[in-house]
Amino acid sequence: MGKDIGIDLGTATVLVYVKGKGIVMKEPSVVAIDKNTDRILKVGREAQLMLGRTPGNITAIRPLRDGVISQYEVTLRMIQHFIKKACGTMIFKPRVIICVPSGITEVEERAVIDAATQAGARRTYLIEEPVAAAIGAGIDISAPNGHMIVDIGGGTTDVAVLSLGGVVVSESIKVAGDKFDEAIIRYVRRKHNVLIGERTAEQIKIKIGSVWPRREPKEMVVKGRCLIQGLPREIRISSEEMPDALEEPITAVIEAVCSVVERTPPELIGDIITNGIVMTGGGSLLYGLDRLISYATGIRTRIADKAVSCVAIGTGKSLDNLSVIPEGSINISRQKERRL
Repeated sequence: MGKDIGIDLGTATVLVYVKGKGIVMKEPSVVAIDKNTDRILKVGREAQLMLGRTPGNITAIRPLRDGVISQYEVTLRMIQHFIKKACGTMIFKPRVIICVPSGITEVEERAVIDAATQAGARRTYLIEEPVAAAIGAGIDISAPNGHMIVDIGGGTTDVAVLSLGGVVVSESIKVAGDKFDEAIIRYVRRKHNVLIGERTAEQIKIKIGSVWPRREPKEMVVKGRCLIQGLPREIRISSEEMPDALEEPITAVIEAVCSVVERTPPELIGDIITNGIVMTGGGSLLYGLDRLISYATGIRTRIADKAVSCVAIGTGKSLDNLSVIPEGSINISRQKERRL
C-alpha cells in the first residue's frame, strides 16, 4: 500500500501530513526558477530566501495567490517536490487529500485535483479549510451542535458554521495575511515616505502587529528606501501605529464574521454563543484580533491550540475516513449534500 498524505496547500505555507507520522514538512509556498532553462532551482524555505534578491535570470515566485492556483505548471512541480520529499522513493502511489478554501470554484477545484494527480497521487480528495480546521482544533463536527470557525491563512479568510459534519453557512474572502502585509507596506510608504519589502512587512506584522491596545507598546527598527532621497533609511515603528495600518483588511475580516453570524439559523446561534468562536491559521495570531472579534460580535472568541497547524492536522485526521468518501475526488461536505 502507498502512504496516505494530507496537504494543506496554503498561499504562504505548505504543510504535509503523512498518516502515522503526523506533520513531516512545513515549507513556504515559494519556487525559484531559472528563466533561461525553465529549471526549478529551489523550492520552499531556500527559495523564500531568494524573494526580492534574485539576479535577472532567476525568478522566485509564489504560484498560489488568494488560496488558489495562479501558476499551474509551477504549482504542479511544487506539489511533486513535496510529495517526493515526504514519501521518499515510492513503489505505490499515495492517496492524497488536499485542503482548499470554502469559496473555491469548480474550475479551481479541478485544477488542484489535476495538479495532484499529475504530481503522482493515486487518488485525490478535497476538504474545505474550515472543516479541516475544526477537525484539527479537536471539534467533533459530526455532532448536531453548531460550531463557528474563523480560519485566517495567507491568502484567504474562511468563516464557517459547522454542524452534523457539514458547512451550514460560510464565507470566504481573499483578505488574509498577505493583505495585512500589503496594508503595512502602504502605511509605511504613506506615513514615513519609506518603501519596504514584503518580508520586512511580514516581520513587522509578526513582531509588533496588533489591532488592540497593548499594555506596553512595542517598537521595531525598520530598514527601507527613502522615497524622497532614494537612499537607504532606518525608521522606528511602534505597535500603536498598527491598528491604523491594518484598519482596511481587518474591517473586511470583521465584516465577513458578522455576515456569517447574521445568516446563521437561530438554533445554531444558541450553540455558538455557548461554544464560542474558534480561530485558526497564522493570521489569527495577530495580537488582539480575538478580542476585536469578540467585541464586534458579542461572542466569546478563542485561538485554537497549534493554530497554524490546525488545518494540516485536520486534513491528516481526515485520512482515516477516506474509505467512506466516494471516489471521484469531490469536496467532502458537498459530497454529503449530494448523498442526502
